[in-house]
Amino acid sequence: MSDQEQSTVAPRRVVVAEDESLIRMDIVEILRDNGFDVVGEAGDGETAVALATELRPDLVVMDIRMPQLDGIEAAKRLSENHIAPVVLLTAFSQKELVEQASEAGALAYVVKPFTPNDLLPAIEIALSRYQQILTLEAEVADLVERFETRKLVDRAKGLLNERMGLTEPEAFRWIQKASMDRRTTMQAVAHAIIDQLAPKKEPRKAAAAEDDAAE
Repeated sequence: MSDQEQSTVAPRRVVVAEDESLIRMDIVEILRDNGFDVVGEAGDGETAVALATELRPDLVVMDIRMPQLDGIEAAKRLSENHIAPVVLLTAFSQKELVEQASEAGALAYVVKPFTPNDLLPAIEIALSRYQQILTLEAEVADLVERFETRKLVDRAKGLLNERMGLTEPEAFRWIQKASMDRRTTMQAVAHAIIDQLAPKKEPRKAAAAEDDAAE
């Protein structure tokens, strides 16, 4: 994309939610310095959800620990209602918090203290993953099948990254293009990738297992 084309693209709109005002100011400054349009700020989770629901931003950057409504529950509400992708900020790197954030629908997280080099890649990951989710949901109507398709596509993306060196967005585009070229679903393409690239059981181990079962 040329500089002229980039200048015509509207800046991505962000709501920032952080109860510590100095940290919130830092986040807003980082975002504005990097071409984002901060359209709303909140100091608690309830206000963040209300602002995001009203403004429909492209992204919400939100702290996990906030009054009235914590970031995990706020992310869950935003995710369930397809309001916007969420990047969560946390001073805690415990595994259980990260798992809770992921289950709530947060698409990326950043551990405090962070720099622009930590925050900006996490934002791009969240935006990319959100577009992938919307694409998959447009293809698969059934909720259960949609969840299974997302798991299959995630596994296929991992294999393409491991075996072909593709980044996550590149792997998704590869799967999407293959499905269009072959006039089939992304789920079918993901199955084919897994069948072809996933490690196979060693024949000796498989034979040994059969012998044990026979005994």
